[in-house]
Amino acid sequence: MANSQYEYVKSYEIPDPLMPNTFAVIRVDGHAFTKFCHAHEFEKPNDIRALDLMNRAAKAVMHEFPDIVMAFGESDEYSFLMRRDASVYGRRRSKINSTVASIFTSNYVFYWSEFFPKTPLKYPPTFDSRVVLYPSPKEVRDYFSWRQVDTHINNLHNTCYWALRHDGVSGTEATKLLEGTFSDDKNELLFSRFQVNYNNLPAYFKKGSVLVRTDPRLTKGPSQRDAECTEAADPSGSTTAVPSESGPSLPGSDPATTKKKEKKKKAPKPFDGRSGPTVILHTDIIKEQPFWAERPWLLE
Repeated sequence: MANSQYEYVKSYEIPDPLMPNTFAVIRVDGHAFTKFCHAHEFEKPNDIRALDLMNRAAKAVMHEFPDIVMAFGESDEYSFLMRRDASVYGRRRSKINSTVASIFTSNYVFYWSEFFPKTPLKYPPTFDSRVVLYPSPKEVRDYFSWRQVDTHINNLHNTCYWALRHDGVSGTEATKLLEGTFSDDKNELLFSRFQVNYNNLPAYFKKGSVLVRTDPRLTKGPSQRDAECTEAADPSGSTTAVPSESGPSLPGSDPATTKKKEKKKKAPKPFDGRSGPTVILHTDIIKEQPFWAERPWLLE
């Protein structure tokens, strides 16, 4: 900002850093999306094009924020988990919140035609967002369990509702028929009236979408991984080979010491989820096994 007599107005800006050493979850949610879905004639109860588009926008957010190590999406919402040691934007809440919402929305619009090639965008969608802090891994896991349970409840209800609607039942009557029913009642309705076994429906719809990064070292062949482990970059930027354990020792050197140094150089850094290809999963994130147990870095 220019040094002028008006610079004092900057003092009115209130600092809003996130509490240190806490996990941050940024949840993006579609604003007035019932109207948006109706205007663009989304398929009911689930439009896979719309879900795929949400996933694409979420991947763009993760690409911009390496410290976001996990995301979970259902319907018109997405939740992003940021590492507790993240320092992006000085941990300013307003900056993180607004940027995530902006990146998500702009990518949703940018990729719209790729997923809806025959449906022009009639008006721009909007997404709001919020940042919630959690002090420990327990609250983080409980949060994502809550969202996945919500996915199941909503999908089961919507599957029943739209099965009735497609069968000629009015919206008012369908709502009345489902009022006060439990999961068992809805499962029985689907099976007895429509011969639909809810358990056989795609996990995509029942469990939502989970985005995580995978260790790039695990996606490469043994020879390529071994080559990377036996190479080191010198200060000039060129790459020089590190002598292998089976290679000759330098004159006057202690073979045991040389081997220890080689092993030290070869030891890879633990994977922290900040890099690597992003994959989309439709899996259980409520139980410990296998999702959380296989990815301890998510809660570090």
